[in-house]
Amino acid sequence: MLACTLNANAATRERLSLDRGWLFHQGDLVEPPIVGHEESYSNAKAGNAGGAAGNEYDDSDWRRLNLPHDWAVEGPFDPKANVAQGYRPRGIGWYRRYLKVDPADRGKYFELQFDAIATHATVWVNGNVVNRNWSGYNASYIDITPYLRYGDSLNTIAIRVDAEAMEGWWYEGAGIYRHSWLVKRSPVHVITDGVHATPRQVKGKQWSIPVEVTLNNSGKTTGDVTVEVTVFDPAGKQVAKRTERASVNVLATSAVKLPVTINDPALWSIEKTNLYRVTTRVLQAGKVVDETSLHTGFRTIHFDAAQGFFLNGVHVKLQGVCIHQDHAGVGVAVPISIWEYRLRRLKEMGVNAIRFSHNAVASEVLDLVDRMGFVVMDENRNFNPSPDYMKQLEWMVKRDRHHPGIILWSVFNEEPVQATEVGYEMVRRMAAVVKSLDDTRPVTAAMNGGFLTELNVSHAVDVVGSNYQVKDYDRYHKAHPNKPFTSSEDTSAFMTRGEYKTDKEKNLISSYDDDAAKWGNTHRDAWQAIDTRPFVAGGFVWTGFDYRGEPTPNEWPSVSSVFGIMDMNGFAKTAYYIHQVQWIKDKPLIHIAPHWNWTKGENVRVMVMANVETIKLLLNGRELGEQKVDPYRMNNFNVAFEPGKLEAIGYKGGKEVVRTAVETTGEAVSLELIPDRAQLTGDGLDALPITVRALDAQGRAVPLAQNEVTFAVTGGGRSIGHGNGDPNSHEDEKGATRRLFNGLAQLIVQTNYEAGDDVTVTATAAGLKAARVTIPVKRVAAVPYVEPADAPLTFVRSWRIAPDGDARPDPNQTLAAFDMNTWGWGSPPMRAAAGGKYHLYRASFTPRKNLADGTGLIRFAAIKGKAEIWLNGQLIGKKDSYAAAPLDVTLPAGSGKCEINVLIEAEAGQGSGIEGDVTIEPSK
Repeated sequence: MLACTLNANAATRERLSLDRGWLFHQGDLVEPPIVGHEESYSNAKAGNAGGAAGNEYDDSDWRRLNLPHDWAVEGPFDPKANVAQGYRPRGIGWYRRYLKVDPADRGKYFELQFDAIATHATVWVNGNVVNRNWSGYNASYIDITPYLRYGDSLNTIAIRVDAEAMEGWWYEGAGIYRHSWLVKRSPVHVITDGVHATPRQVKGKQWSIPVEVTLNNSGKTTGDVTVEVTVFDPAGKQVAKRTERASVNVLATSAVKLPVTINDPALWSIEKTNLYRVTTRVLQAGKVVDETSLHTGFRTIHFDAAQGFFLNGVHVKLQGVCIHQDHAGVGVAVPISIWEYRLRRLKEMGVNAIRFSHNAVASEVLDLVDRMGFVVMDENRNFNPSPDYMKQLEWMVKRDRHHPGIILWSVFNEEPVQATEVGYEMVRRMAAVVKSLDDTRPVTAAMNGGFLTELNVSHAVDVVGSNYQVKDYDRYHKAHPNKPFTSSEDTSAFMTRGEYKTDKEKNLISSYDDDAAKWGNTHRDAWQAIDTRPFVAGGFVWTGFDYRGEPTPNEWPSVSSVFGIMDMNGFAKTAYYIHQVQWIKDKPLIHIAPHWNWTKGENVRVMVMANVETIKLLLNGRELGEQKVDPYRMNNFNVAFEPGKLEAIGYKGGKEVVRTAVETTGEAVSLELIPDRAQLTGDGLDALPITVRALDAQGRAVPLAQNEVTFAVTGGGRSIGHGNGDPNSHEDEKGATRRLFNGLAQLIVQTNYEAGDDVTVTATAAGLKAARVTIPVKRVAAVPYVEPADAPLTFVRSWRIAPDGDARPDPNQTLAAFDMNTWGWGSPPMRAAAGGKYHLYRASFTPRKNLADGTGLIRFAAIKGKAEIWLNGQLIGKKDSYAAAPLDVTLPAGSGKCEINVLIEAEAGQGSGIEGDVTIEPSK
């Protein structure tokens, strides 16, 4: 049943979550080869998919779960698996779900939506292949209207996910890792992503939104409608409205243009994220039959070849990061609230630009980006202008073009043909498609060389994106002074959080920003090269966070990268504070690295990071030195360790404006739990990270603690994973325990659906005082969803029908395997007209495993006429009356495929037949 609807008007659009109640099997399910005449014939027919793709497959022993789901993160590490994928085996997996549709919805348009499935996916509905998708990063919108059954006959959705297929050289996860939806619409409706509403500046303070709405008509008659577009300002006040008449032919699409003018809009910027709502309604005979809304923003962007990037006419240096989409504990199945936490951590560091590398991110994340104030390089995954792959690029642009935060479309990352005519021609075609869909933003490509050849990709893009080519910045600009230029990827420096001595045998790298990949630079070098060149629009540090896979420069036992400014939990490394003092100018900041737990007399390198004029360092109140702040290199002191307090004081204009300190701590005596937020929302979706750390007797965090912590979560939530930032850890991310790594770990808790109770988390560790925290849960209405439907029934649907006759036929007669035409075909209800006395129906089915003990029934909703029920050549039941009536027959014990024959004797002059569903189900 459809548990909830989006609004009171049943005729308008309903977008219902399909996340609940999936069945999952890890591993492939291969059916025996098809060799017979009948099997071959049947296999080629619509709705007759075999095995786990089919309608009646026995999935009773499959695991039940809710989406989003990443099965790779649940598995063990394997040193023989792919290093690039973080040594996580991926493989094949199957999902199935049952869907019950109200007969009252007959005639509506039904669409399945999967926001992303890793990696390749084939989708069946009721045994019909309805979609094949060739990327783990784009959504699938699937019209399932023609295949649906209504009422008690459940619909079967089956999905085979091929996660052996790889698109990247990083951890990609496995499974349906973003949300799924069922969307119901009126026959005449706005297609998904069918509203193009990207604002343009006309002149001065006059702007327009040249709205274009694409309609579809799945109905049986021409749709004459009125399309209405209304624009609301950030305060919710209506500022524009336009209507147009449209006529949409049967099973056709039609585009309607409704340009609106907006005078003096509030501009969107990184600091003031003013968003306007564009609502589109479709009215038929005066009644609203479809409605959809999106948010957009008014802003100007310009890339200047000499001075870089301008937003609303104001120069902005792009202080950016590249990020992948996995997080500690959850893999790529990242709740949107955890994305909000990740983006907030970046904002606190001073980031104003993000490159979602190297693929389209979830649409909810772009909504967050618009609200929180970032500009974005939106990047295509597969570099290929062939039709299948061009569809992926078109999808990304259509879905994302209304977002004001997006300032660049990137068509590729680091392609071997980038310096050739082939690369140029491929990009020329892809850029043309982008421009046909959105010509308000420049196109770029992330090139790691080759932009100085005679003909290359840089000649086909609007803004040249450079990965790491610092040595060629000036050379390129001199050769092409009129071409806008940005670093699209830079740095690739190595740090292990909390480590300040490199130990190559243990795959640990110190956090003083001294180590970088041979193709890259340290954080300090990379930013200095960008910031001191006005023509370089900005940069995107590789990477904002550590991520699974690509553990360069290490391999096993390292399973995640160490490129991140933060670790996989969002815990800061030294690089975080280096960039923070470089990128935040409006408040004084100062930080010290490292911690102050060392051996007495040991010589310690102390790095002080500050955005003031001068700094002074003190140890136990004793001045150690004063230095002028170096905004690019930071400041360093060599200090002989002695226990106590190490302080750094920042001065501006000769006055103290900021100070910080690190202290020598004692041994850990207790645990502490620090929730990221004060409250959770009880919708089953909200999740929050909890920092776990160890304290000494004076309540100070112990930076070297490595204790193993056991978690217990009770009440209205559950643990969905944990991490500690150790790139060499092989701990179970879904288990009950996690070791602290250099003093820290992170637990992620998520509310249960319709949770009412608060969530209580307890953390214990041997020899330490336990910690306990209770997080209030706010009760809210559930996101509208489709109620999970169990499938205890097997529906016997595909029947052969013997010719009518007056002589009683042999119910078990043999039909030649190649004879597909002597007997007819049908599905219940099957009614024979008056005339012939005997009617014979034959079908096959395989009972579910739980019915093998003889506790099942063959249930006929109604049979008209006297009947004999034969199973595998044995008479197992009879009906002795002519009147239409239900019939239950006990299913004999046993397993495997069964052949059922139903012989019906008609009353003279009357019709007869199987008049309702035939199901195989438990007797109780």
